[in-house]
Amino acid sequence: MENEFQPIIVGFLCNWCSYRAADLAGTARVHYAPTMRPIRVMCTARVEPEFVLKALREGADGVLIAGCHPGECHYVEGNIKALRRFTLLKAMLRQFGVEDERVQLVWAAASEGKQLAEAVDRMTEQLRALGPLRWRQRVLGEQPVARHALEVEVGAD
Repeated sequence: MENEFQPIIVGFLCNWCSYRAADLAGTARVHYAPTMRPIRVMCTARVEPEFVLKALREGADGVLIAGCHPGECHYVEGNIKALRRFTLLKAMLRQFGVEDERVQLVWAAASEGKQLAEAVDRMTEQLRALGPLRWRQRVLGEQPVARHALEVEVGAD
């Protein structure tokens, strides 16, 4: 199990619901995979597609966007706006060859710590099955550089 791939998930969590759900999961000692790196945003509507792309480009294997349930947004329709952006972002990522499971949108109220934990566990298992994203190779078409080649280049200076 030590050598098993551990994905990195960047989680953009709504301040009012999902971030509090994550906090509740922690205080209630709900066990879930330690693969998510949470980032608090005031509303899922504030999650620009550029943020998701940057997370993937910088090494994340997946991105989880979590917010208030539709109709319960503290900013009235922020989560509906996020859903529209998410739909367009997924279509773009498909064109890059990025699997749908790598970017997910979930709804979790402040009292739903267990549900958020289950979403993280589910996404972790899906990403384990897919393996690392390797953005530079998959999207940019770069060839992988052998580690020893990098060491030779760095050592040559």
